[in-house]
Amino acid sequence: MADPRVKAYGIAAGVFALDRLSKWVVESNVSALDTVRVIPGLFNIVHSENRGMAFGIMNDSTNEWRTTLLLVLSAAAVVFVAVMLWSGQRLDRSSFWGLTLILGGAAGNVFDRAVWGRVTDFLDFYIREYHWHTFNVADSAIVIGSGLLLVDLLRPKRQAANVS
Repeated sequence: MADPRVKAYGIAAGVFALDRLSKWVVESNVSALDTVRVIPGLFNIVHSENRGMAFGIMNDSTNEWRTTLLLVLSAAAVVFVAVMLWSGQRLDRSSFWGLTLILGGAAGNVFDRAVWGRVTDFLDFYIREYHWHTFNVADSAIVIGSGLLLVDLLRPKRQAANVS
């Protein structure tokens, strides 16, 4: 059986590739003015560019250090998660998959920020006039991975019996 670390990095690379492919398709086929209705009243594909971070925080900032700061913090997070996966021989299943998804998603967004100074978002969910912030495949992987880590954190753990 393959080393779990190789498996984790391979899956993270797959998430990265899927994220890049989906963003390329949107960037190539959907203009900033287009809205592709997928499920009327619930889901559209749009082409949005986010120069900030989650939920558009700092998107409108004109600070010259914004991109550099976000890139450095995001790259540090990618390195931190990669090291956790490399040294985490005893991770349980939820933590393993959670960190793997976070690594792939974070790497996808770091790549965009490093190369273009922005992240392309395109998944637009809404109900009537209530819209969730537009997001992408990388963001989805990060949220699902974080959820898996939360499940692991909240799950009761078996404790060793007290031995005197």
